[in-house]
Amino acid sequence: MQLLSSNIGSVRTIGNANVSGQTGIYKLPVAGAVQVTADGLADDAIVDTKNHGGPDQAVYIYGGADYAWWTGELGRELAPGTFGENVTISELESAPLAIGDRLHIGAVTLEVTAPRIPCWKLAQRMGDPGFVKRFRAAERPGAYCRVVCAGELRAGEPVTVVPYAGERVTVAEVFRDYYEPARDPATIRRFLAAPLAERARTDKERQLREAERKD
Repeated sequence: MQLLSSNIGSVRTIGNANVSGQTGIYKLPVAGAVQVTADGLADDAIVDTKNHGGPDQAVYIYGGADYAWWTGELGRELAPGTFGENVTISELESAPLAIGDRLHIGAVTLEVTAPRIPCWKLAQRMGDPGFVKRFRAAERPGAYCRVVCAGELRAGEPVTVVPYAGERVTVAEVFRDYYEPARDPATIRRFLAAPLAERARTDKERQLREAERKD
């Protein structure tokens, strides 16, 4: 695998019949090297800080295998950055990644923390009001990552995935769980054994307390 592109976006105003606002989802490949810090890619706009960004969701990655599937599904080629990802990686399929897996790209190390949960802005970006449902059904969510080692990214660099050695909870499992949360304490504890993003961890801890009260 290799890094196909690093992508950043600037603030852009969008709207539809019900809502309007600003977004950084429209991302374009960067020519040359781009600096990656604990907060993400330099000069990348993050508007909705309630749901995006932060140390545990600093970098969003999407894979070439996912793009190939969407090309067949939609019947058109999609450029890197279309899904709002910061990093596009050849051959990568996002769903089988596990929370805690690490991706080494040159000097940069990323650790998978959570799937991307789609919102209306992705539908707006894709020009399809029903795209959020299609994205959920496809179960190709991409993955958020924390930055373990900062540095520079440059297109063409090799990418190595090192599997997490602990409890393996896949990106696909966490994605499905967002919509239909586990109710039994044992399953919730399994999720909490993985190095989840803080937002997801907080939700699972709350669910565990509720499940234990019912027991």
